[in-house]
Amino acid sequence: MTEYGRSPGSEPWHPTDPLYGDQGWEGQQQYPQQAQYGHQDAYGQGQGVQGGGQDGRYYDPQYQQPYQQEQPQHPQAPQQYDDRQYVDQTYGGQSQGYDTPGYPAQQYDTNWETGQAAMPYGGTPADPYGGQDPDLYRTPEAYPPPQPPSRRQGPPEPVTDWDAEAQEEEKHPFFTGDDDPEDDEEAAGGRPSRGGRDRRGKGGKSDKGRKGRNGVACLVVALVLAGGVGGVGYFGYQFWQGQFGAAPDYAGTGSGSVQIEIPRGSGGYDIGNILKKAGVVKSVDAFVSAQQKNPKGLSIQAGVYTLKKEMSAESAVSLLLSPASQANFVIPEGRRNTWVYDQIDKRLDLAAGTTKDIAKAKADDLGLPDWAKNHKDVKDPLEGFLFPASYPVAKGNKPEDVLRKMVARANQEYGKLDLETKSRALGLKGPWELVTVASLVQAEGKTHDDFTKMAEVIYNRLSPENKETYQLLQFDSSYNYLMGQSKIKIGRDEINSNPDPYNTYKQKGLTPGPIGNPGAEALVAALNPTKDGWMYFVATDGMSKTEFAKTLAEHDRLVEKFNASGSD
Repeated sequence: MTEYGRSPGSEPWHPTDPLYGDQGWEGQQQYPQQAQYGHQDAYGQGQGVQGGGQDGRYYDPQYQQPYQQEQPQHPQAPQQYDDRQYVDQTYGGQSQGYDTPGYPAQQYDTNWETGQAAMPYGGTPADPYGGQDPDLYRTPEAYPPPQPPSRRQGPPEPVTDWDAEAQEEEKHPFFTGDDDPEDDEEAAGGRPSRGGRDRRGKGGKSDKGRKGRNGVACLVVALVLAGGVGGVGYFGYQFWQGQFGAAPDYAGTGSGSVQIEIPRGSGGYDIGNILKKAGVVKSVDAFVSAQQKNPKGLSIQAGVYTLKKEMSAESAVSLLLSPASQANFVIPEGRRNTWVYDQIDKRLDLAAGTTKDIAKAKADDLGLPDWAKNHKDVKDPLEGFLFPASYPVAKGNKPEDVLRKMVARANQEYGKLDLETKSRALGLKGPWELVTVASLVQAEGKTHDDFTKMAEVIYNRLSPENKETYQLLQFDSSYNYLMGQSKIKIGRDEINSNPDPYNTYKQKGLTPGPIGNPGAEALVAALNPTKDGWMYFVATDGMSKTEFAKTLAEHDRLVEKFNASGSD
């Protein structure tokens, strides 16, 4: 049945019916499938009212089991609704359907041509339910009745936590494409648009400006994107190269010449940084990689090397391992200080005698220990303290800095041997005399066996009980030091006529100080002499062979052997 109780019979509705054409959503109306009961409808057509139960109560059709029924389509006449709220229609004093709380009743001012008398508006019709239970549309629990199409509302909008419209929109003309404020000002100032045309009209200046600005904006965005992609690509490539790519490296054996100094204790990365800074290799990683690949790469020693510019890392490692590249200044065992000074002058490209003068003037400031200072008749206080070793000496170094390194090395080596205690155990006055003994051993001996025997000869001749030489050492090496020479044969008259304290043929005991720079082997021999009774020695071949004797008679036979050899 319809919303007003009309049965879905074959009789068409009159066009003036307020619900004429109202056939529900999409032209169809859902009707509950319910048996009809013999209650007289409100309009007196004799048809049963749908939804009425046997107990006389009225049931809303929407709560019954629905079924879909086609309704005939008729041209819809214009419907007029009073702006006032509808007045509900009552049946027998009972309110019908639409006057639920919050939904005002409706009033209709029209006549239906249905063969029935029109119901007076505002009248009170007879109650069709005979005073039974009221319409359930009035109950608070009931759903609101259906509304006419003109008053139906769509589904509520979804509730959001934020208001999309509340976001501030970009208003700058660069992004919106609107005219510049200057253009607006011109328009507000009453300037006529050019050519009598609207400023915003087609082909006007504003459109052209807007198109130009839009084009610029697109260009800027494109450039930004291109720059971003390029930047990501570049840094990505650099990362890949750093992690997985080969380290930058030169090719070939290089050219030119450059001196570099590798300090003691330097590792692969330290050496690589030095070489890169000097322009020898292109990258530290390339050098470290080449060093690790070379079986002898880890044996690179500290010192000064002469290399080439822009060498491949592999070539640099090979040259560092070659003796040809080693530019270190090496002091051989037994060399006198005068030779050392001359070599330093040459390496530093200084005038001859420069280093000797500095050594004499600054001897006490170069690191000598206290026991090596203030000795009488010493010709050079640094003698014996320029320890035989390899030193990095390159152009640009100062002579005093080079000498200071050598003295420091001597202190380091002497400190290992505990010279203070051991020298006194050997009947010497202190470390100074022990270094002097070692310098004499180094000057006269040739081999390790020679050194230990030579040390015993010195101690035996210094002994107060010596009845062979009476504490005279009688060493040619001391006289040669005095004279600044290296002769094998020295005339008796020459030696016996010179009273210098370093002339051990005339002066008893040790020389005032060392006569050279002894090496570690000579020092050890001086601390550990043999105890075989050796008193004499002669270099029978004049060069490398030294023979020892215990008595003067044995010594004279060795001298004859020396003379027979024809050595000069």
